[in-house]
Amino acid sequence: MENLVNKYLHTFSCYNLETGDFPGPIVTISRQAGCSAQRLAIKLSKILTGYSYMSDTKTDAEWEWVDKKVFAKSVNDMINDIEIGNYDDKKEAIFLLNEVSKAFSEEKVYDILDEKLITILKGIICRLAFDGRKIIVGRSAGVILKNIPNKLNIRLEAPTEWRINRIMQINDCSQAEASDYINDMDKKRDSFIEKIIGRKAENNDFDVIFNYASLEDDEIVDAVVNILRNKI
Repeated sequence: MENLVNKYLHTFSCYNLETGDFPGPIVTISRQAGCSAQRLAIKLSKILTGYSYMSDTKTDAEWEWVDKKVFAKSVNDMINDIEIGNYDDKKEAIFLLNEVSKAFSEEKVYDILDEKLITILKGIICRLAFDGRKIIVGRSAGVILKNIPNKLNIRLEAPTEWRINRIMQINDCSQAEASDYINDMDKKRDSFIEKIIGRKAENNDFDVIFNYASLEDDEIVDAVVNILRNKI
């Protein structure tokens, strides 16, 4: 009888070099605070679903933005696999999966400190990647999936002053409050990436970096579709 948490999830890999079994295609979007990745992901999922990025023809392949519902479904599928498997720590594994799912739904993933929960998160992200045709915003998905070939890691950045002004408009808050929000969120996300990979994120962790202050959503989406057409 295997121990799922200590053995399976700690050795979970997003790819199999021997069989050539790679996940994807998948798009990840990392962003600095003040850049609207969610809106971009929704637009991108609709366009990629409507037309194949490999041609100009219609396709039935659905691309999904990984929101709370999609994330929870993946967790439930993993729980079903565990329940029918021969593991001696089913209760613990299911508990940890539900804890990560809850953190995701409550926007508290970046507060996770426990190593087992971080390992569980990696496993869920890899599961989503194997399903393919997913767009994952944040959650350090880009660095988790960095080494798989069938993916596109996007990073959205913008000047600090621009991001502060944007948060002031969106949240109807003062400049000081907007500045504190941006600093706190950027530090929290950077810190979480360090927990995942043991170092800070670097430019070469991403395939393409967009200046969100100088580009419209549709311009970024068009660029991403064109890149996917040639890369994946």
